[in-house]
Amino acid sequence: MTIKKFGTAHWEGKIKEGRGLISTESGALKDQPYGFNTRFEGKSGSNPEELIGAAHAACFTMALSLILGDAELTATALDTKATVSLEKQDGGFAIPVIHLDLTGVVPGATQEKFAELAQKAKAGCPVSKLFKADITLDVKLQG
Repeated sequence: MTIKKFGTAHWEGKIKEGRGLISTESGALKDQPYGFNTRFEGKSGSNPEELIGAAHAACFTMALSLILGDAELTATALDTKATVSLEKQDGGFAIPVIHLDLTGVVPGATQEKFAELAQKAKAGCPVSKLFKADITLDVKLQG
């Protein structure tokens, strides 16, 4: 089985003065502006790194939900923040690190079991498998 989803980007102009629009197939993003200033200068608008972070956080969290279910645990809440690091390196820019911060409320789980299952989700998440970046993870069980 193959599932295909898409996102689109439109760009006009040179790198610093130009601007673009990002959209998703679902319409969750529709002509969201992005450009040099939103990526490197903190201006309002989107950028590829935050989109990668959102996709990674969503995928990892869903994978963890599945793994928790396989362990006969159900999360009351899972919150994941994926911080994507864009760094200037020799030959241009790269994303060498993505850090996942996970906080969960999982009745019946211990911190150790929760961390073990989270590591399994990090390794098995399809988006994690996509990246060559060093993906780190901090886990905190609440409740």
